[in-house]
Amino acid sequence: SEQVSMGEDPAHALRAKRDSSMRIAIEQVKSGAADACVSAGNTGALVAISRYVLRTLPGIDRPAITTTIPTLTGHTHALDLGANIDCKAEQLVQFAVMGSALSMAIDNVGEPKIGLLNIGQEANKGNETIKEANRQLQASSLNYSGYIEADQIYLGDVDIVITDGFTGNVALKGMEGAAKFIAAELKLAFQKNPLAQLVGLLAMPLMKTAQKRIDPRQYNGASILGLQGVVIKSHGGADTLAFQKALETAYIEAIKQVPHLIDEQLGSLL
Repeated sequence: SEQVSMGEDPAHALRAKRDSSMRIAIEQVKSGAADACVSAGNTGALVAISRYVLRTLPGIDRPAITTTIPTLTGHTHALDLGANIDCKAEQLVQFAVMGSALSMAIDNVGEPKIGLLNIGQEANKGNETIKEANRQLQASSLNYSGYIEADQIYLGDVDIVITDGFTGNVALKGMEGAAKFIAAELKLAFQKNPLAQLVGLLAMPLMKTAQKRIDPRQYNGASILGLQGVVIKSHGGADTLAFQKALETAYIEAIKQVPHLIDEQLGSLL
């Protein structure tokens, strides 16, 4: 009987919208009536309600949003992508633990390689939070490789990219915009004249393969990690293909029991 609007304050949605489909779906995960929840609704409200109803795993302060990003060698997982605007160093380390456990479960990687997103690779770069997180990650048992810059995300040098939610969300939206820009520019280039159209026709099979690799719809379905249940955030503007990918992500995480695997790894990875 209630609806959480896209612009609604998360705290209000948590307190006042107990009969919304979002709240009911998460309650079903809590009760075991559902194995996962997929929502294309208000991200802040989804995180707030999920955190309140499902609770975070022991040892996790805040849940984090993560998704798969294509790279030259396959893909990487980046987190946080918007759940936490400001993060403490300890929370960034927790994100690294969750990301590592996810990669082990989903990608079957023995020791996922972790990079901390920064404005440079030099030791003196970054704010104090980043520097402290770097020190803590170096002291942990995680397979931490150090700082990486945004352009390195696509090279496939690391399996996990760690960042705060503000920076991560900006980086993600920039990636999506760049992919759309490249696709539009190539389409225009192949329409300029008859010769260009012929070249475009010959290159069409290769173009379709490349377009599929960088199509943001193929990677829709961001996991909210750190919860005692599977919750997937779909892009609000998702079409049929994109929403299908979000459902597939939910299915895989439910089958693999990702929250349970993260819980198991928390003690051994720190």
